Amino acid sequence: MIKVGILGAAGYTGGELIRVLLNHPEAEIVFANSESNAGNLVSDVHEGLIGETDLRFTDQMPFEEVDVVFFCFGHGKSEQFLKEHTIPENVKIIDLAQDFRIKREKVTVNSEKFPTGEGGAEANGSLFTLPYKFVYGLPEINKAEILKAQHVANPGCFATCIQIALLPAAYLNILKEDVAVNAITGSTGAGQKPGATTHFSWRNNNLSIYKPFQHQHIAEIRQSLKQIQGYLDADIDFIPYRGDFARGIFCTAVVKTPAPIEDIIEAYKDFYRDAAFTHYSDAPIDLKQVVNTNKALVHCEKYGDKLLITSAIDNLLKGAVGQAVQNMNLMFGIDETAGLRLKASAF
Repeated sequence: MIKVGILGAAGYTGGELIRVLLNHPEAEIVFANSESNAGNLVSDVHEGLIGETDLRFTDQMPFEEVDVVFFCFGHGKSEQFLKEHTIPENVKIIDLAQDFRIKREKVTVNSEKFPTGEGGAEANGSLFTLPYKFVYGLPEINKAEILKAQHVANPGCFATCIQIALLPAAYLNILKEDVAVNAITGSTGAGQKPGATTHFSWRNNNLSIYKPFQHQHIAEIRQSLKQIQGYLDADIDFIPYRGDFARGIFCTAVVKTPAPIEDIIEAYKDFYRDAAFTHYSDAPIDLKQVVNTNKALVHCEKYGDKLLITSAIDNLLKGAVGQAVQNMNLMFGIDETAGLRLKASAF
């Protein structure tokens, strides 16, 4: 059994991760860390787990007892955690925050917690370089690297959905002009802590945009598209929407190209032919086909020289926890789909 530790286990992603791992045939949760909930039953916070587990939150972090640890922190906290704590080199890390998604070889810190040589740290004046090299965990393009990885940076939810839509287009070398992208997400994408744009009375029967053209996921999207196409001069003009529903992301992207639709569809099918969870659909797609699953669906249509691409995922699963478990499966050399054969509920 793969022994698992979870940090930040009281949030939406932590609860969803526990739900998936409780039903995973080859994984065992050793600890679910939450300092503010230490001693409380997990099911007292994640009430959907009542009757599923007697696991309690803990403020302890026994890394020596686990094979892998999942970081379910808010953005910016994972790097700070690694600056302040030492995780044994044999323990794999899967980070669900955005801290390590943009490629860099090492993490450089100014800290007295890492004397020269400890944990592989190298001194450079008052700075210390920690050997935390993270692989970007999008299996559709980085499976070979994930299989060998010790540390994985799990992709963002919007980033996953948009990349699923655009990566085959990058493979076709047709992303030569600015790409217009619109995507709408459920309220769980904003995290469990209530806020002005997440509470029911505001979000119900409402629609709004946020961070137009400036969303933090654009950088990782561009990074992957460059990886496949070799260059990317075009802008990704992304408008994110807050949706009046709890789970899921639905994306539309418009690419200008003279390429025939038959060639495009064949390329999309070929690109995802070996993908465990990403599928090209000949028919138009909708959100209910993917909610509560680790699936990603994509569909293409052509209108004159404009290619319309639609894609859809569950933001908590393929956009977060499901993909993280998929990465764990790959890292430990087991069936990529283990624990993730989840069925959509259409009604």
